Amino acid sequence: MSKLIVKILVGLVTVISVLGLFSFTVIKLSNYVRFEHYWTELVSPPLAYLAAQENEALLDKQSNISVMTKKEAGVSELSLARLDAGQVVLEFNDDELLAWFLYQDEQLIRFKSDLDEDGIHHFYLQQIMSALQSSLEDLSGAQLDDISEQFSVYINKITNAEKRQVIERRLAEKAYHVSKTSAGVSAVLSLSDGQIFEVIFPEEYSVLSWPILLFLFVFTVGLLVLISYLLIQRLERRLRNIQTAASRISRGELDARVSNAGDDDSISRLGDAFNSMADHIQRLMLVQKEMIHAVSHELRTPVARIRFGVQMIEDCPGQEALQKQVRGIDGDIQELDELIDEILTYARLEQGGPILAFQEADVSAIVEQVVLEQGGVKPEMHIFSEYKEDSDVWKISEVEARYIHRSIQNLVGNATRYANSKVKVVCAFDSETCRIDVEDDGPGIPESDWESVFTPFARLDDSRTRSSGGYGLGLSIVRRILYWHGGQAFLSRSDMGGAKFSLVWPRSQVKD
Repeated sequence: MSKLIVKILVGLVTVISVLGLFSFTVIKLSNYVRFEHYWTELVSPPLAYLAAQENEALLDKQSNISVMTKKEAGVSELSLARLDAGQVVLEFNDDELLAWFLYQDEQLIRFKSDLDEDGIHHFYLQQIMSALQSSLEDLSGAQLDDISEQFSVYINKITNAEKRQVIERRLAEKAYHVSKTSAGVSAVLSLSDGQIFEVIFPEEYSVLSWPILLFLFVFTVGLLVLISYLLIQRLERRLRNIQTAASRISRGELDARVSNAGDDDSISRLGDAFNSMADHIQRLMLVQKEMIHAVSHELRTPVARIRFGVQMIEDCPGQEALQKQVRGIDGDIQELDELIDEILTYARLEQGGPILAFQEADVSAIVEQVVLEQGGVKPEMHIFSEYKEDSDVWKISEVEARYIHRSIQNLVGNATRYANSKVKVVCAFDSETCRIDVEDDGPGIPESDWESVFTPFARLDDSRTRSSGGYGLGLSIVRRILYWHGGQAFLSRSDMGGAKFSLVWPRSQVKD
């Protein structure tokens, strides 16, 4: 799983967690406010009724109602300000409801009601039913609506005979009966004159009301839209960076690169691929420039010799001199043909590589074939091979045999040009890699030139001059062949005193 997917998942989990916490907080705060408002509406009428009685002795007879001074109450300054404004102040402690109301200038009524398992504050109901009973005793029909509004309840007089009989059986000796259903709390109240009233209290609030759900939905959608916009903007900015780099390259600025590459996500991998392509294009352009310069220089010498030979043919005194000039021209043409073949091979390898057909091959057999061929070309030179321990077990490798043969042949051929008498090919194969070292007993190569010998058309001074043959492309071709095999070619010093060229590549090629 890429880092981008992990980041997206972590981001989603974080957003969902934050949204969940936010929703929980909003619902909790909203429900607390609605809970307090609901009970304030219920408790205020009976407390106002009690305060209006102005009978402190009557209040003190009830264990759940206390009259005390503001100082004794110990309420906060904010609560005192609300009480002075005629509001009810509520406190909820576990299953206990405390309500404060202004009784006189410096006195407060404290109302306490415990919540039972059905969620009904019976003492509150007792107080409101008592207040309603007192208000309804001398009731006239026109006053019913006023009392309902005063106590924030709905009051309905029961006149149906059958319904009255059912209610009277339910009431028995009691003055009122309270019941709670899914719709809320209701009660029936019997007066001394036989009248029966039904009292319906305000419906309890819904924990998940539609305004809260609508707010959370709009907030969540808005937040997701904002996050999506920010993500799209970031992706667009990074893609625009790639577009800018491509435009700069199209204008000839070959050093332009994508700056946001490097991370492990799709856009960064695209940027890495783009930078890799740009590096390759820049390198190809540089190689092309060098090759044009080098090829023009390399072609001058054989072409000049051919032109000179043609001119000499006109002045040849005899058949023997004529044949000599013709042979010289033919040799120059052969040199041109070999040079063009080397240039084409290097260009094909440099510009993306040939289509290599990797197959399992016996590398030791390729080495022995090269040793035999070069030994026939240079019989005066002692060319031999050596194998490290267990190399015979791992001699089979996935290679393009033709190109590996050419690489080894090139190195052995170079070694025979500069060796005094011996050229050694050392093979070391194991389960992971193949390594071939070609060593000679010649003068060697200065360490300062170890890297430059692989540069196209490079020739060293001193012993390795133009007179020794070659076009300066052989080692460049070797390095590119090893590159396309996933390996490398490098130079060091041999124990025999000369140069030591090494080829290292993996036994198994990576499949795309």
